[in-house]
Amino acid sequence: MLKKFASYYSSHKKLFALDMFCALLVAVFDLIFPMVSRNIVNVIIPEGRMDLLVKWTVIMIIMFIFRYVSYYIVSYWGHVLGVYIEHDMRRDLFSHLQTLSFEYYDNTKTGHIMSRLVNDLRDITELAHHGPEDIFISTTMLVGSFILLVRIEWRLTLIIFSSIPFMIWFAISKRKKMEESFREVRRKIANINAQLENSISGIRVAQSFTNEDYEIEKFAKGNHQFKEARKHSYKIMAEFAAGIGLTTNVLNLLVISAGGYFIYRGYINVGDLVAYMLYVNFFMQPIRRLSDFMQQFQDGMSGFERFVEVLEIEPDIVDKEDAIELKDVKGNIKFEGVSFSYADDKDKVLSNLNLEIQQGKTVAIVGPSGAGKTTLCHLIPRFYEIDEGRIFIDGININDIKLKSLRQNIGLVQQDVFLFTGTIMDNISYGDPSKSEEEIIEAAKKARIHDFISTLPNGYDTYIGEKGVMLSGGQKQRISIARLFLKNPPILILDEATSALDNETEIQIQSSLEELSKGRTTLIIAHRLSTIKNADEILVLTDKGIAEKGSHEKLLDKGSIYANLYKSQFGGLVS
Repeated sequence: MLKKFASYYSSHKKLFALDMFCALLVAVFDLIFPMVSRNIVNVIIPEGRMDLLVKWTVIMIIMFIFRYVSYYIVSYWGHVLGVYIEHDMRRDLFSHLQTLSFEYYDNTKTGHIMSRLVNDLRDITELAHHGPEDIFISTTMLVGSFILLVRIEWRLTLIIFSSIPFMIWFAISKRKKMEESFREVRRKIANINAQLENSISGIRVAQSFTNEDYEIEKFAKGNHQFKEARKHSYKIMAEFAAGIGLTTNVLNLLVISAGGYFIYRGYINVGDLVAYMLYVNFFMQPIRRLSDFMQQFQDGMSGFERFVEVLEIEPDIVDKEDAIELKDVKGNIKFEGVSFSYADDKDKVLSNLNLEIQQGKTVAIVGPSGAGKTTLCHLIPRFYEIDEGRIFIDGININDIKLKSLRQNIGLVQQDVFLFTGTIMDNISYGDPSKSEEEIIEAAKKARIHDFISTLPNGYDTYIGEKGVMLSGGQKQRISIARLFLKNPPILILDEATSALDNETEIQIQSSLEELSKGRTTLIIAHRLSTIKNADEILVLTDKGIAEKGSHEKLLDKGSIYANLYKSQFGGLVS
């Protein structure tokens, strides 16, 4: 774990070296000052050497200036180093999240993911800065002060340093409790993030059902648990800090008492005691630094451990070493003995499915809910890995194709359109960010949304709100269609793209979809059967597989499952 943490310093070696060098200068200046003070008290003042007093005063002022500059660099650029490392970790985590399959997101709350990406890495800035620096300065101060104090009076030095084992024991005894408390705090804040994200996303539902009080009560429970976890962590931190403070005070008293006795016995003089008193204060700095480091280490590493947990999750779906690019796609699709389940312990959604779709054909898939219509379409771009069988595009097994290349050639329009927070231009250009503004406008025209956009005060630069909340369902759907026109994929999947719209809007959208489908292999998952009458072939999918297939007229003439579905929608009217 520490090796992984340390690896993030490699990209910032020069800044790290500067930070450590300046930290060394600060420690050296702090070690020199008590010895100079001892010399002034013991030699320069008794001998009346005012020239030396002025000389050493000037020297110390110059040293203080250098110390100021060094401490500024440590305080500023050291923290900047921590910010850089936090930035690199957050970049790596977000990049890794992009590689994880749908299954991970199906089983992980969005709030928990956000907590790991934001909250868990927040304290790493302090640890990345203060961790190496505190250990380095503390070691330098402790070793340096020990050597210098032994030269003055070894017996008093041994008395002072005899407290270190006790402090180490005390710190270790609290370490496990601190570690667990910080982990618990992070778990609770992740739960709050998940609850908050869920409640805010569903605010319209909550208000329409007048369930605001219920949402407040749900949030209050998680908030109370976080409060209690935070209280417990602060209790342990207080025990730790108070214990260190008590040891510090006892040590100061010990130096005064033992030092007074040593002066009485003639082992040391007043100047030596002054040096000891100054060194004790400097000696306590590394002790305090180490105590602070223990807190930062537990806090930072608990977040880093959660960060590494996600990084160590292997993507379920990855490219093979010899995966190829998919080029000049015709659009032939073939399912060969395909079986799939969302979990090993569940019944299979699809079992031994065999299906072939010719290039340029439009194939509609209908059937009862839960039969696997959407699942079937999600297997083509490898959003999920099949349990058995093979899927081919133009005779090439999709497992042998690079994921990016595969998905670049497939377009998906879903019932639940997702638009990113931003402008209309941002969302249409998402289909292919490399396209020009003219090409984006042309895509909007093909999707029959350009005229509407032209009526807006800011046109394509109109802000549409979070998830496109300021647009109607039909407008959002047409923007998603424009996005696909821009992408221009040879294979198109329409997953109940119009089922949530009113009849008039559906007719308008349907014309856009028909134009989008021209010359492409198209799969249509349909709830409203009126939208698929012109499909080249209609498949009726049930929990037992493909029960029927044929044209609209042939399936009506057959008078079986499809005919019954059609009649149930149109009140017995058949056309």
